[in-house]
Amino acid sequence: MPSLFPTTGILQDIFTPHSAFATPATGFKPNRETTTSSKPLFSAWSTVEDVKSRADSLSIEAQKEISKASAAAQAKTGQIELYSANFYAACTFGGLVACGVTHTAVTPLDLVKCRRQVDPKMYKGNLEAWGKIGRAEGLRGVFTGWAPTFFGYSAQGAFKYGGYEFFKKFYSDLAGQDAAYHYKTSLYLAASASAELIADVALCPFEAVKVRMQTSIPPFASSTFTGISIITGKEGTAGLYKGLYPLWGRQIPYTMMKFASFETIVEAIYGYMPRKKSEYGKGVQTGVSFAGGYMAGILCAIVSHPADVMVSKLNANRLPGEAFGAAIGRIYKDIGFPGLWNGLVIRIFMIGTLTSLQWGIYDSFKVFMGLPTTGGAAPPPKQTANFRLIHYLSFSVRIPKAMSEEVSHGRGGAGNIRPDDTPYTDGEIVREGPVGDQGDGPYSAGRGGAGNIDSPRVKAAQAGGQSGDADIVPETALRDPGAGYENYHTGRGGGGNVHREHDDENGEHHEGLGDKLKHKLMGKKD
Repeated sequence: MPSLFPTTGILQDIFTPHSAFATPATGFKPNRETTTSSKPLFSAWSTVEDVKSRADSLSIEAQKEISKASAAAQAKTGQIELYSANFYAACTFGGLVACGVTHTAVTPLDLVKCRRQVDPKMYKGNLEAWGKIGRAEGLRGVFTGWAPTFFGYSAQGAFKYGGYEFFKKFYSDLAGQDAAYHYKTSLYLAASASAELIADVALCPFEAVKVRMQTSIPPFASSTFTGISIITGKEGTAGLYKGLYPLWGRQIPYTMMKFASFETIVEAIYGYMPRKKSEYGKGVQTGVSFAGGYMAGILCAIVSHPADVMVSKLNANRLPGEAFGAAIGRIYKDIGFPGLWNGLVIRIFMIGTLTSLQWGIYDSFKVFMGLPTTGGAAPPPKQTANFRLIHYLSFSVRIPKAMSEEVSHGRGGAGNIRPDDTPYTDGEIVREGPVGDQGDGPYSAGRGGAGNIDSPRVKAAQAGGQSGDADIVPETALRDPGAGYENYHTGRGGGGNVHREHDDENGEHHEGLGDKLKHKLMGKKD
């Protein structure tokens, strides 16, 4: 039977002092063998670095493949000249890809937005909406309306981007190079509005099908072209275009803001960067396009949102045969002004993402085809400096009315804005004399005459001699006589331009405080 008390050996082992490096009495020997493990000390860190390294290598390989494909495409099409037929074809295809792909990708966002615009009480939030739709209709239900979205916005993107490049060049040529540079924002607005006007005609039939598919539960049609057949069967072709006016009201301001703000923002970004746009690589330029597109998209969403709500309401709730104005009034009475802003937050996110991706894809395709990206500070036209010089001189010198009705006598003169009948005196005082050499020294035949520099054959008049020319001073150039002086002219160099100090009644001149201080410090000259 083991003892309940410790033995003397155990007590001695416990209470005897030990060195920290001594071997225990029990004979325990620590294992000093070094265990070598193939597993690194920071395995997570190593995994991240490995993934990053592989991603970098894949990116390099992808860039090489893209460069090869780009070179092959450019070799096949040849060098595309700016503003040629091939240039507009490339821009049209780039717009088709950019808009068709991006709008289709955000179909789930668009689905919830449209349903909440029609019935704000249907869902409390986007996550709840996707959850309900997914449970009821599956993943396919979340992408309801993707097909008409793809067809419609592909057509719209083709006409919008290709048309914008065309109209921008067209209006620039009409305005002239200098005017196009100085009024470029107005040119962007006009070009984008013209392009969108045409693009919406291509979009409208597909937009009508998309909105009805997304706002009816279950969808009224199973496919795009089935939906077109149903609408035309009930309402005729006009049923596909009954939302055209509100679509113009939504899309034209949206596109004007989209292109004009993008061009302006991109130009501002390059203005803050240390180098010129042409000195940056393709990656930086497309990155600038992406950033500028997102900022432009936020502005676009705010400007066009009320019209977007009205389009959804009209396509879903407009009665057969109801006039456009009557439908607008009835819908606005139902939803009020706050109702025009339903779904704004989700639309800002959607449009910002859309716009940035569209500009990124569009400019990437242009780079792929060997074309420059959109936007950036354009250099002023070559003749701008000369134009400004001529512009300044023409308004600084009086032009005879025989040559032009608009005259000017300096910056701010009335002749800069309308014909000027004011009898100005400057420049009317000339030195005239008999034409030809009179044998009495220098002669003159007006401003620029030989007598202004010297007669080439006759020496200057000797002392006491008299020249045949004289100053001709018109009456309008004479100042009225005043106390103590006679008439004198006020033209350039005339005595009327000289400051005349005023004396008191006793003929004494009064010094000002500044003159007294100057004389005190520097001494007064007699």
